[in-house]
Amino acid sequence: MASRPAVVPAAFFDRPADRVARQLLGMQLVARTADGLVRLPVTEVEAYLGSHDLACHGSRGMTNRNATMFGPAGCWYVYLCYGMHWMLNIVTGKPGVPAAVLLRGAGDVVGPGRLTKALGIDRSLDGAEAVEASGVWFEDAGVKVPARRILRTPRIGIGYAGEWVEKPLRFVLDEQAAAALSVAGPTRGCSRPPAGRGSRRKGLR
Repeated sequence: MASRPAVVPAAFFDRPADRVARQLLGMQLVARTADGLVRLPVTEVEAYLGSHDLACHGSRGMTNRNATMFGPAGCWYVYLCYGMHWMLNIVTGKPGVPAAVLLRGAGDVVGPGRLTKALGIDRSLDGAEAVEASGVWFEDAGVKVPARRILRTPRIGIGYAGEWVEKPLRFVLDEQAAAALSVAGPTRGCSRPPAGRGSRRKGLR
């Protein structure tokens, strides 16, 4: 019988955001929903490196909205975009450095707003650790994504960020790699979110 994938520990996230982002591809984003556990392979992420990164929320200092980014690695940072879409991020690096990775796609869900809606994620998750007790976490099933299957592009929607606009800090699995993850290996049968896109998680603080 195959062993269960390991929960990704906080130490994994205590590194620069771009390294974490690259290595999150192929891991499973796991959410406890009203319909049961959902496991989606991570297919698209963006890295935000810290206060020197003009596209980062923390580039102008700490506010009530972004305070979680300045906290310990391995915690969820959730904020509202355009007054309607929740954005799910995982904090990286040392406390005091506002760095994080934005989850832009997982499984068949493309788009950060669609992802949080599919999993019922909102601001109530902000600041929680990415562990089973929070209801949303990552698992490592041992999938290693070859570098040739990863596309690096500029991040999306950061036209205000000056010289940082063109930095290749968006990491995306190519179509072949994403398709393979959705139908094979440890994610078999778990690549789609449950029916009812607004399903709420159980056990979320």
